[in-house]
Amino acid sequence: MTALRKSGAYDRAEELRLAGFLFDEIARMSPDVEGVSRPAFSDIETKTLSFLEDFARREGLEVWYDAGLNANFCLPGDRDAERYTVIGSHVDSVPFGGNFDGLAGVVAGLLCLVRARREGGKFAFPVHVLAMRGEESAWFGPCYIGSKALTGTLSASDVAARHKGDGRTLDAHMEAIGIDMAPVRAGKPLIDLSRIEAYLELHIEQGPLLIGKAVPAAVVSGIRGNIRYRSLRCIGEAGHSGAVPRAFRRDPVLAMADLLVRLDESWATILAKGDDLVLTSGIVGTDPEKHAMTRIPDQVSFSLDIRSQSARVLDEMRDLLKTEMAQIERDRKVRFELDEELRVAPALCDAGLVARLSKAMETVGQEPFVMASGGGHDAAVFSAAGVPAGMVFVRNRNGSHNPQEAMELPDLLSATDIVHQYLMVAP
Repeated sequence: MTALRKSGAYDRAEELRLAGFLFDEIARMSPDVEGVSRPAFSDIETKTLSFLEDFARREGLEVWYDAGLNANFCLPGDRDAERYTVIGSHVDSVPFGGNFDGLAGVVAGLLCLVRARREGGKFAFPVHVLAMRGEESAWFGPCYIGSKALTGTLSASDVAARHKGDGRTLDAHMEAIGIDMAPVRAGKPLIDLSRIEAYLELHIEQGPLLIGKAVPAAVVSGIRGNIRYRSLRCIGEAGHSGAVPRAFRRDPVLAMADLLVRLDESWATILAKGDDLVLTSGIVGTDPEKHAMTRIPDQVSFSLDIRSQSARVLDEMRDLLKTEMAQIERDRKVRFELDEELRVAPALCDAGLVARLSKAMETVGQEPFVMASGGGHDAAVFSAAGVPAGMVFVRNRNGSHNPQEAMELPDLLSATDIVHQYLMVAP
């Protein structure tokens, strides 16, 4: 392993090699058939945190685990600071995912600590780096599990959610790795939120804007909230594909298609009015035990993910969804069933943090650029809990949640420079 030299002088090439080492080793620990998989609250996730712990201790950093069994790192002497800034992100991934989503933010935070440690410098404010568990919704349904547990906002329905593979509850999985679930179930914060001066999160961009603008990094202005339904069902009536005339059909697939088209048309109208919205149905299927080319299905299930930076737009879309379903039920003689709604409120990044991060971006020689986040992040949870939150994006090709994520290490360091500069200047 290569580390930054202890000469007191910053060495860019050494930092690039150090970042590459961390990403490569963790990828080797968590391979899937394609890409990587680090399931939330799994042995692989624990192994990843243990690897980061060993690395940090070798670098002379303090390490500890909070009540949610997330790993925390800081410079010697800063653990018990009365107030501190948190740099956080997650280490879990989706199945067959990329290696940079979440992990890039943890690595960037560690690089800031190591850079300060090697240079013998001191941040303007004590800094804790937080490597969290369980951000991705792919494993249990609820998202931001680790940060919700820390802030006391993990709901009873969240902990009752079942793992997509083994069917065990989130509660059981968290308890199995050693988390005391009593305060989590009671909705009590696992950390003292009043001590956190600010929460910062560095993350790969999950869209193409920075690629298109040919800039390596950006400051984030806000994070879309979302309404999610993991499994909606449209129930109709089975029949022979050739024998049932249109007037007598109760076809759930066409009813679902009708609904999605209506929502899509409303989406275009909302955008034309200048409001923000994205809408996705990423899981669609009839029963594989029954479906056939010559059979009208009796039901179809599908997911729905509605996102906006406006809480008002989210509320309006929920109302519209129910209105359109009711109309289609009457027109097509079907029935829609909604499963539990999962909601995360939109979060604006703290205006002061956006301004100071933009100033830091300018100071390190980058043209300040501010953009909104389409994807959700743990920063939204901390913001909702009253902690000033800010984010920095890193340019990344090919989106995220797939093995083709293509963040380049020089871009990561450009984004890390922004965070490091911010940390070195008192508010």
